[in-house]
Amino acid sequence: MRRWITTFARYDWSLLIAAMALTAIGVLVLFGIGLARESQDLFQVKKQLLGAGIGLALAVAISLTDYRHLRALALPIYAGGLALLVGVLVLGTTHRNGGRWFVLGALSFQPVELAKLTFVIFLAAYFSRHAHTRLTWTAFAGSAFALLAYVVPVLFQPDFGSAMVFIAIWLAMTFFCRLPRHAWWSLLLTFVTIATFLWMVGLKPYQRERITTFFSPYADPYGASYNVAQARIAIGSGGWFGKGIGEGSQARLRFLPEASTDFIFAVVGEELGFVGVSVVLFLLGLLLTRIIRIAMESQDAFAGLCLIGIASVIAFHLFVNAGMNLGIMPVTGIPLPFVSAAASSLIVLFLSIGIVEAVAVHVKGTFA
Repeated sequence: MRRWITTFARYDWSLLIAAMALTAIGVLVLFGIGLARESQDLFQVKKQLLGAGIGLALAVAISLTDYRHLRALALPIYAGGLALLVGVLVLGTTHRNGGRWFVLGALSFQPVELAKLTFVIFLAAYFSRHAHTRLTWTAFAGSAFALLAYVVPVLFQPDFGSAMVFIAIWLAMTFFCRLPRHAWWSLLLTFVTIATFLWMVGLKPYQRERITTFFSPYADPYGASYNVAQARIAIGSGGWFGKGIGEGSQARLRFLPEASTDFIFAVVGEELGFVGVSVVLFLLGLLLTRIIRIAMESQDAFAGLCLIGIASVIAFHLFVNAGMNLGIMPVTGIPLPFVSAAASSLIVLFLSIGIVEAVAVHVKGTFA
């Protein structure tokens, strides 16, 4: 018990409070969306609260352990994530907006969210072996192969947005390794090649339509551009303080599709206004700042790289989700961290926070 008290005393409480505050804002907005419907459906609120409870319990549990065990288990963890991605292709159910889920009655789980964390842990362990030397071409190619093994089954789901998240994780973590001098040119060439291949044969028609809509957001306001147009109307109509929870006309009258998931940022803008959006962005900024700060304070290469990977997941999700709501990024179905109705993502995010807290506790001397 005394060790638990010591551990909790060494928590980075600003990090945990920011995550919980974002979750509370998300639940509040989902509550308003549910009440505004004719049937007053609060299922998503209950599911989000359940996800938050499970995630918080897992976060506390992992923060009480020595995070260094993850490095020793990195390869089995990676294999488990890959097994989930392949298994969901066979046993999973396709979601209407892309991606596949394991479904058991009223409960569902999206394994790609957990796979993002398993990939971060594996890459952190893999790259930490080369922390004090220049990364060899062989090691660089090995990391690229590990990336490809995850991206291919994700694209078969199909889930183009999550595939881009894996690439973003790999790029962010590779950036902090000492690459061979010409590696960045090879990365650029590889990116252009893969992008061309995906555009020609890898993307489905609706996915190509989303990208072309990004370049011409008002070309088809009643078709492909409808979602983005309605999201921008919602954000613009919120003013400084918003219309109030459940009073947003875009969400209440169903003009805004996927209001509780992909476009919840627009609902926050309409119902909580510029102030509400600023609070959400501030909390996410605080969360990212604390994660990076803890990563920099850690003397363990594995811990630092792992936290950089976790930060890259959150940052990329924020950038893409907010960007597609504002019409500056293609619509890809990426949830807003801690806020969107995505219980699978929420559980994994809290699990990630638990790892960050375990590193913070270690930095402050609990395991010294």
